[in-house]
Amino acid sequence: MTRFILTILTFSILTIGCNAQKTTNPKTAKVFLDNDTTKNCYTIIFPSTAPIRGYIFLLPGFSETAERVMQQSSLPRQLAESGLLAIIPTLQDGVFSFGIDDSSQQSFAKIVADVRRRNNITDQPLYLGGYSIGGSCVLKYAEEIDQKPNAVFAIDPPVDFEQVYNSCKRNIRLSVNTQPNGESVFLVKKIQEIMHGTPENSIANYHKISPYSFSDTTQTAIKNLLTVPLRIYTEPDIHWWMKERGMDYTSMNSTFLSAMVNELNQLGHQNATLITTQNKGYRKPDNSRHPHSWSIVENEELIKWLLKHQ
Repeated sequence: MTRFILTILTFSILTIGCNAQKTTNPKTAKVFLDNDTTKNCYTIIFPSTAPIRGYIFLLPGFSETAERVMQQSSLPRQLAESGLLAIIPTLQDGVFSFGIDDSSQQSFAKIVADVRRRNNITDQPLYLGGYSIGGSCVLKYAEEIDQKPNAVFAIDPPVDFEQVYNSCKRNIRLSVNTQPNGESVFLVKKIQEIMHGTPENSIANYHKISPYSFSDTTQTAIKNLLTVPLRIYTEPDIHWWMKERGMDYTSMNSTFLSAMVNELNQLGHQNATLITTQNKGYRKPDNSRHPHSWSIVENEELIKWLLKHQ
């Protein structure tokens, strides 16, 4: 999970309040669930041909707009070209939604229901995907719902928030002669707020709310994913993280993503896969190097995998 400089792009969308309608070039729409245009809404990208082959929700990273997603990745457009209705939600707390908390999960559920109702696609295959905290969001949602999605993917999401909390506390402790990292300070406060305490006094909440917990020996959360085809993408470039961010394996999502997938495999999950990449993480518009990026996904190969699970 990382900060973003928000760049508002101009692209042709139809902004509507109550009734989603198609535009031409591109066929996109913005749909609001209420009168607030900063939250509880979604951008929808329509397939060019009918009937559709299913629908997929793509959850952005923290502070990331739908426009930013479409700048960073051609995946939404390619999904639509493959016959899937692609939806990029903005949840209850706007672009600063944390994904795993109750308000975010409830907001996401409302958006899913709204998309189904407006487009009459209740019986169509459902897919979930997300980047960073958006990946955490879809994993948590898939664990909690009764009617499981056809397939789920997540791009370098934080999953163990006990680990995230402890890592941020360590980052602050190590910054003896420098200003503490602002993201670490924010995360410590935010995680304590969501979990109603620290790992020392509220560990049950960390186990309950996190999509995965290394210290939860009951493996309660991830057991709910045993029937869901799952892909986790990560680019564990340790040298980049050490040089550019002063972080090591204990602070990287990759460490606990590998643990999560390994435990799922050990529990008998035949279709949970960790995909690691090398030197694919770059961010637009300047193609700056960053292993925590949408670009680590091979889009066409992912789409083929998704469509196998209909």
